Order: sequence, then structure tokens, then C-alpha cells
Amino acid sequence: MRCDHCSSEAVTLIRYNGAHLCGEHFISYVEKRVKREIRKQIDVRSGDTIAVAVSGGKDSMVTLHILDTVFGERKDVSLCAISIDEGIEGYRPPSLDIVREFCRERGIPSYVRSFSEMGMEMDKAASFSEENSPCTYCGVFRRKLMNDQARALGARYLATGHNLDDMAQSIMMNFVRGDVERLARLGPHTKVQPGLIPRFHPLRQIPEKESLLYAMVSGIPFWDGECPYYAEALRNQYRDLVDRLEDRSPGSKFSILASYDALKPMLAEHIPPAGMHACSCGEPTLGDRCKACELRSVLEKRMERG
Repeated sequence: MRCDHCSSEAVTLIRYNGAHLCGEHFISYVEKRVKREIRKQIDVRSGDTIAVAVSGGKDSMVTLHILDTVFGERKDVSLCAISIDEGIEGYRPPSLDIVREFCRERGIPSYVRSFSEMGMEMDKAASFSEENSPCTYCGVFRRKLMNDQARALGARYLATGHNLDDMAQSIMMNFVRGDVERLARLGPHTKVQPGLIPRFHPLRQIPEKESLLYAMVSGIPFWDGECPYYAEALRNQYRDLVDRLEDRSPGSKFSILASYDALKPMLAEHIPPAGMHACSCGEPTLGDRCKACELRSVLEKRMERG
């Protein structure tokens, strides 16, 4: 099987458009779409700092690599990596080592925040999660620390490694739940809320399989370990649903995202951003306390009871 653009052997068949691509043309194919998304989602100005959420997994490492390719040579734009140590023994430490080494080689400043700051290491907190999966708490705490660090660094934007599969799953989850407000708040964020660093998703048009192949063909190091709490995540049900749709009708994930993009302006019109104020911890919130502080309080009470 030969590449459609040269005589080299193809490394992949893109099922949704029938293209056969060699390694070189596949890299170009991915980067072209990612760069288009970057231009579409953010307006970078001289003096800006762009923070990147980096776990060490394939998607976040690909995101960091491509953003470094785009902005690394610009002296007027700063790029930095932020990682979160959730306190999961045997899972997070190896990935953090990969991030540190990659950033050291590229000259990218890197920062690590830890759940231990809140006394909520996941290996300890997971046994007290009860009706919620550990992922519920983990996601909220990660977002809090990530936003706090990005804000402390004066970042104008925060990039995450959400790929096409992640976006399609999130859209389906919120549709099924009937959570229209959460659907309206999905990134990329175009309106800046005080205290919240707007997130953008360079890989939102890149299927997970393509992100993995890009990392492998480009020689980007990444950690492929599986979180021990992964199986308990509600998202897995929607991952299976979206994957079955894609298997039957290639391009379904793109269609889900395109449908959401068409609806998003109407959602924004009817569900405008709510007024926010600062929680006692400093994070923006709609209520008296931010979600992270609420969940932390719940876990602390359960821990006290033993």
C-alpha cells in the first residue's frame, strides 16, 4: 500500500476520507489541521504566555510538541507546561519524569502542582468516593490546580490535549444528561470570565488513533500507563457508544462535533455566562464555594468518620 502523495509505503489508511499516507505526509496532514485550529481558537499577541496542561500521555505530549513547533521560535511569546500530581502511586510518577525530561530538552519551563497541597491524594481519597467515581473528584481538583497555576503564571490561554474522541464523548454525555448549561460551557472558551484562564483544544479535530500514530511516527515520548481508577469512570460508557457509531459510520465523531459547533452560538445566546465571584480559596465560583472546596469538604468529613 503506497502513499497517495508519493511512492513511500503508507503507514495508515484514513477511513473517513480514504487517504493512504506515509509517515511524512501523515505528520503534515495532522499538523495542518492542528495549526488551523490554533489560528481559529486563539489570537496570540506579543507578550502572551500560553500554558499547556501536560500529563505525559500521548495527547498532551503531542499538544505540547506542536505548540512548541508553532511558538517555540517566537521570542515575544512564552510557552510553559503545567502538570498535576494526583497522588496515584506507580501511575503518575513515570509520566511526570517524561514531561520533565521533554521540557528540559526543549527549554520549556515546567511546573508541577500536587493534590497533596489539599491533603487529597487520590490513592487515599478514592476509598471515600462512595456514590461518585474517583474520577469525579480527580477532575475537579485537577482543573482547580491547573487554573490556579496558569493564573499565577499570567497565562492568557491554557491548552489541553482533548482530542476528537474526547470532544464527541463530552458532547454525547451532556446531551444524554440534558445538561444544556454544561454543554454551553464546553471549550474552547471565547469569553473570558474573571479568574478563569480560557482553555483551548488544538487537537479537537484529531481522532485519538491519529494522535497516537502521530506521537509514534514523530518519536514523541509519552506514558501509556492506565490509571487504576479508569474502569470506574462514567465516560467509558459514552466512549464505547461513540466508538460503535464510528465503526459503523466512519466520520461520525466529526459529525457530532460539527453539529455541536453549529448549535453552540445559539446556546451561548440563550445561556449567557453567569456572574461569578471568588471562593475563599481564590477560585471563581457561582455559589458560596467552588466545586473543589465542596468536594474536599465532603471527603474530609468522610475521612474523619473513617
